[in-house]
Amino acid sequence: MDNLPRRGLAIGILLFAAFMDLLDVTIVQVALPAIGRDLDAGSGALEWIVSGYMLAFAAELVTGGRLGDIFGRRRVFLTGIAGFTLVSALAAAAVSAEMLVTLRVAQGLFAALMVPQLLASVQALYAPRERAALFGIIGAVSGIAAVVGPVLGGWLVDADLWGLGWRSIFLVNVPVGIAIVALAAKFVPDTRSARAMRLDLVGVALLVAAIAGFMVPLIEGRELGWPGWLWALVAAGVLFGSWFVAHSVRRMNRDGSALLPMPLFRDRGFSAGIVTQAMFQGAMNAFVLPLILYLQLALSFDALGAGLTLLTFSLGAMVGTGFVVPLVPRLGRVLVTAGALVMAAGTLATLWAVTTGGADFTGWQSAVPMAVAGIGLAMLIIPLVDVALATVPVADAGAASGAYSTFQQLGAAVGVAVSTTVFFAVTGDDWSREHVLEALTASTWISVAGLVIAAGASTLLPGRAAVRAHLDAVRAAEEHDDAVAF
Repeated sequence: MDNLPRRGLAIGILLFAAFMDLLDVTIVQVALPAIGRDLDAGSGALEWIVSGYMLAFAAELVTGGRLGDIFGRRRVFLTGIAGFTLVSALAAAAVSAEMLVTLRVAQGLFAALMVPQLLASVQALYAPRERAALFGIIGAVSGIAAVVGPVLGGWLVDADLWGLGWRSIFLVNVPVGIAIVALAAKFVPDTRSARAMRLDLVGVALLVAAIAGFMVPLIEGRELGWPGWLWALVAAGVLFGSWFVAHSVRRMNRDGSALLPMPLFRDRGFSAGIVTQAMFQGAMNAFVLPLILYLQLALSFDALGAGLTLLTFSLGAMVGTGFVVPLVPRLGRVLVTAGALVMAAGTLATLWAVTTGGADFTGWQSAVPMAVAGIGLAMLIIPLVDVALATVPVADAGAASGAYSTFQQLGAAVGVAVSTTVFFAVTGDDWSREHVLEALTASTWISVAGLVIAAGASTLLPGRAAVRAHLDAVRAAEEHDDAVAF
């Protein structure tokens, strides 16, 4: 592995593409009010602009990784980044909300091709003992994207470069994407798996059908008045979801290549971790997007001001990471539970600051509670995967990580859909500050409820002894790999 030329450059190129994906989620949220005004988009369309991307990404994430294993990671990555770049350019030229929603779904599909190749390439190019530092860098980049996204998105919208307004948030991907394509074609090696799993296209189709059966009524029900055919879609979602589970069990028994590793759900720690992850992601998005909407629609914040209000949240998460990492082996699941509760407290304190600030609210008034919420996020998310996988066999860690990533995106999309549905249902046609504040309050309590559920689920995670045994098993596996390589 050490003889592979320029492997650090290759990982850097893949990492920058992953940064684009993370940036694209947060940057769009800040621009939603401007998009809504320009395209005359209703609340349902605004929800789909955010959720459509996340759902497409979640549904195809595992398949994207397996395509890289089978056909070569550079080839699949180049397809993903080229498609992502092209669709970004088309999104900048969207002339209707429906067109933008369609393009956002396409963006999510192409992102699902490019993003999984990063971690797979780290595993292919680096020995186990070398990967910890790389994972730390990847985590730091995620934090930077969370900081940069809202601020960059706000600045681009407000700067109105060349009269482009919100369209510039998509156009910024184009020159960066072209550069990544050129660099990846030259410097990223085309690794692939020696024992790649087969594609589970039937599983993908069933999962997409099940998700659509629930999400379409959730997002469109309020505007359409809940007609009977939407309830039929919910019933279809239940049917397709049950079919997906049965198919996955049969597929795992036959060749072990199901989209989601169903036998792992019998592990209490794994299942508790899935619930904790999904509820946390949903809760975070259930608060952030309604807050951005309140600041811009009710208090007339510009996009940059709204983005800067979120800055201390991201900075708190980055600072929290520094002291959380050394505590993971000693505290384990206690950190996760405490983090969910601290984040809930910070979220409620932020709502209190917004409420007491009234029409004169400034972002500074929420700086401390937002930072507290960010620290809680770090306490929760940093140890979660290690603790949740502590009782999962090391050989199944890859499949388990893929399932976590899938539920992370699904949880985020559902959180956006539920909170914004409630937000717009409360506001109705009354956009006075007091009425929009009521909508924000309702959405915030949904977020807090999600964090409380995450805290409860985290108490079922493996204890410290299991975590230490897991870390010892990882170290033993690394020593074995080193001995074999020697």
